[in-house]
Amino acid sequence: MLKEHPDAPARFFEAEAAGLSWLAEAERDGGARVVRVADVGPGRIELEEIQETRPSAGAARAFGAALAATHAAGAAAFGAPPDGWDGPLFIGRRPLPVAREDSWGLFYARDRVRPYLDPAVAAGNLTAEQREVVDAALERVEAGDFDDDEPPARLHGDLWTGNVLWSPEGAVLIDPAAHGGHRETDLAMLALFGAPGLDDILAAYDAARPLRAAWRERVPLHQLHPLAVHAAGHGPSYGAALADAARATLALR
Repeated sequence: MLKEHPDAPARFFEAEAAGLSWLAEAERDGGARVVRVADVGPGRIELEEIQETRPSAGAARAFGAALAATHAAGAAAFGAPPDGWDGPLFIGRRPLPVAREDSWGLFYARDRVRPYLDPAVAAGNLTAEQREVVDAALERVEAGDFDDDEPPARLHGDLWTGNVLWSPEGAVLIDPAAHGGHRETDLAMLALFGAPGLDDILAAYDAARPLRAAWRERVPLHQLHPLAVHAAGHGPSYGAALADAARATLALR
């Protein structure tokens, strides 16, 4: 499969290839399968063709366990790029800041939510009142209220259901925004737009690498990032959803 965008940002597809390679390293230890890169260059990337099929419950469970292994492969820091990659990161076509933080909350608020708020306001997708609620939630995040002892996980980074292809051999990951982050963020993004077999995926993940207590209550916290990205360019419904997630975050203990 060839993807070409002559007007793509500099090193756009090279960043994708670096992310895929980094995620693929985890396959040796049972991590999720990643699409293979046949060739990459400025404005183009060629990937293996994936024959798609309907996922089974067994495939969903296998993916959940494999995703846990991918996350466990780890990262150098919160916000760290793939090992060996010194270029930019992207989510969709938007820049994704690189960071090397020990504090998840500081990184997450500063580099995964705040960069998209001004564009969302400028686009008319986030009102001033909604922005105030989001800012209030981010103050708690930045202060470390939700920091824990989880090490930086090796995240896909854009794990919505469209970036999980189902082949006869199981799930295959495509189009990452790979970086070091909190593993609950990938899971929350997977839940944001729904995914086939989601309950089986999450149950198998939790069985393989148990999640911390009350992780379901923290889903809105970890959805602040994808909702902010979408609010920056995909309409006011995402601004409203972002504000709702911020209110739910403020309600967390």
